[in-house]
Amino acid sequence: MQRFLDILLSGMALILLSPLLVPVAIILRFTGEGEIFFKQNRVGRGGQMFGLYKFATMLKDSPNIGTGTVTLKGDPRVLPVGRILRKTKINELPQLINIFLGDMSVIGPRPQTRRCFDAFPQKSQAIITTVRPGLSGIGSIVFRDEEEMMDAASDPDHFYDHVIMPYKGELEEWYVRNQGIATYVMLIALTIWVVLSPTSPIVWRVFPSLPTPPKMLQRDVNFPDSTVDA
Repeated sequence: MQRFLDILLSGMALILLSPLLVPVAIILRFTGEGEIFFKQNRVGRGGQMFGLYKFATMLKDSPNIGTGTVTLKGDPRVLPVGRILRKTKINELPQLINIFLGDMSVIGPRPQTRRCFDAFPQKSQAIITTVRPGLSGIGSIVFRDEEEMMDAASDPDHFYDHVIMPYKGELEEWYVRNQGIATYVMLIALTIWVVLSPTSPIVWRVFPSLPTPPKMLQRDVNFPDSTVDA
């Protein structure tokens, strides 16, 4: 059933969003480095690598510059138009092609580069690869401001590897245990909600069984016990 919905929703979205996608493609073609799409190898279902599509928002050689596949707030490798596309998440929309082709689902664990995937605990890695990765999911919703979190850390790489990824692994494990049509629909709705209201802690109310974040992350992920309700 979920695969049927993936095909239906991704196909409809590609058609309905074409008035947005085509102008973005034209703008990218004539700005920056002239690239429209960026294709990057990510870890998919069964641990197999696949080519993930995004609109090109960074310098071509960005994986080999600076922090590599980890992006920080204000990263100098991001192109001017790319900042807008990344902030609005429009840069992720070409992954609708990956969904239609079966590499991904609308909802699932976010597909990671090999370097980032290896930062998950081994237990999380084994569980995450039992399902298709997603355009959005519980990890993406909770960590919607990940770049800002890392920018505020004194040692971004250490913070990412030892704080963010272990907890994100717990969240993705939660998704695998609780996957189903109801969860699928609710996570789509929550994705739209947090785009419109980024500081809302609503995800914790909708899914009270989510793993509790470590203390040092509670404010960053808008955990209701440590923030003012939005």
